[in-house]
Amino acid sequence: MKKNKPKYKQIIEAAVIVIAQHGYHQAQVSKIAKQAGVADGTIYLYFKNKEDILISVFQEKMGEIVEKIEGELQGKKSASQKLAVLVDKHFEILSSDSNLAIVTQLELRQSSKDLRLKINAVLKRYLVVVDSILQEGIESGEFKEDLNYKLARQMIFGTLDEVVTTWVMNEQKYDLRSLSRQVHTLFIAGLSQGKSE
Repeated sequence: MKKNKPKYKQIIEAAVIVIAQHGYHQAQVSKIAKQAGVADGTIYLYFKNKEDILISVFQEKMGEIVEKIEGELQGKKSASQKLAVLVDKHFEILSSDSNLAIVTQLELRQSSKDLRLKINAVLKRYLVVVDSILQEGIESGEFKEDLNYKLARQMIFGTLDEVVTTWVMNEQKYDLRSLSRQVHTLFIAGLSQGKSE
């Protein structure tokens, strides 16, 4: 399988750097090949075109993020603790790789409708993790029993996404992870206080 070939990962890592530095539209395949230290033609052994590279970058990196979050969730007892881990890991991973943050928050947004649909398909695995935390919280009584978890999931992902985007737009000048606790506190306030009418 192509994903297990060593040059595949090399090209993915190179694409993150080139797209972050030049923008998706200016990120020619030749620049990605040069950054990866491979011939231009080698790229096409692994990817159909530049759009395929962008989707593959997102699939690989989102897969890594989900795996790291799932690993950290092991052994956490409450839904609230799990949500705290999700927030902190999301911020930690993106703040530790500024090029990846630029690609996920800015460059993926400038894409076509077709590309956005593919991106949404990749996000499903992440959203399943959010759903499982919300369901656990409802079942344990930590969160409102009448919680609209689909809406809550959108709000959680949307908030994390917007906080990271704002940090990227502000040239990453402050510590993103320092916001984890405040964001978690706001989530818990909305998920667990009083029954909604």
